[in-house]
Amino acid sequence: MKGPKPLVEIVATGRYLPERVVTNAELERMVDTSDEWIRERTGIRERRIAPPEMGCAEMGAEAARIAMCRAQVQPGEIDLIVVATATPDRLLPATACDLQALLGATNAAAFDISAACSGFIYALAVAEGYLAAGRGEIALIVSTEKMSGITDWTDRSTCVLFGDGAGAAVVRRSTNGRGVISQFIRSDGSLAELLWRPAGGVKMPLDQALLEERMHLVKMAGREVFKAAVRSMAEAADQALLRAGMTGADIDLFVPHQANIRIIEATARYAGIPMEKVFVNVDRYGNMSSATVPIALDEAQEQGRLKPGDNVLLVAFGAGFTWGSAVLRW
Repeated sequence: MKGPKPLVEIVATGRYLPERVVTNAELERMVDTSDEWIRERTGIRERRIAPPEMGCAEMGAEAARIAMCRAQVQPGEIDLIVVATATPDRLLPATACDLQALLGATNAAAFDISAACSGFIYALAVAEGYLAAGRGEIALIVSTEKMSGITDWTDRSTCVLFGDGAGAAVVRRSTNGRGVISQFIRSDGSLAELLWRPAGGVKMPLDQALLEERMHLVKMAGREVFKAAVRSMAEAADQALLRAGMTGADIDLFVPHQANIRIIEATARYAGIPMEKVFVNVDRYGNMSSATVPIALDEAQEQGRLKPGDNVLLVAFGAGFTWGSAVLRW
């Protein structure tokens, strides 16, 4: 099949998931909810939660080491590290710099991007531009999220949704016709207050009153976010396929952001992709923000659902609002 020539490719992936599993039954003992209610509305049965002492740089480094080992890449060969995270270990410096130090990747430029659940696709776009411009040969993309650290565990509408984890990908310039065929990213800041953390930045610095009001934790208008997610992910799927010169029938595997099974099903239906071609793990991990897409990619490869030459569609939507998509030839 002809189409745009890929400039970069993902040569290896890796993932890290904390050991602790929190089931819906455990949440039933914490807030007024039920396993049936959670499963019917979200498809989630359990999620992973990192220990208090573990940060995003540490989780990301675990995933990155696996990807680097599979790609046979040494730390000193990495030219660029892009970390996508909505839950940085601290506001200054970037989590990417801490991760760089953990890996010993002393030759790399390292920085964070903040695009919430769309972060992996945004980071892939950044890496593609950097490498295609001839600024480097190898980039490391890491999406690492400790959503448990910004979740209000007293809010039954949001605490059931999130989990922790990290996914990584080694990206290099393509020489074999495989790689990123098309990309699309978009945002709409006018809707920010539908999904946000109001306090904790310089505009609303934390004080005791704000902490007591839990204003530093995630707030979400669920119904409005659901509608925006379905609409935006449908647009993203359309645009990536259009730019690749493809339709849903050309896609061998669809890897969407794992936020909610109903959003996944609606997006697949709109794109004309049957559910048997859709990778789903939201039932086991919940919404890990930017980490969902690379973790799903890594699991799909491990399970034999990806083979060389397959066409893969990635789509995500997150706070900002941000949304994006990519078509890859694996």
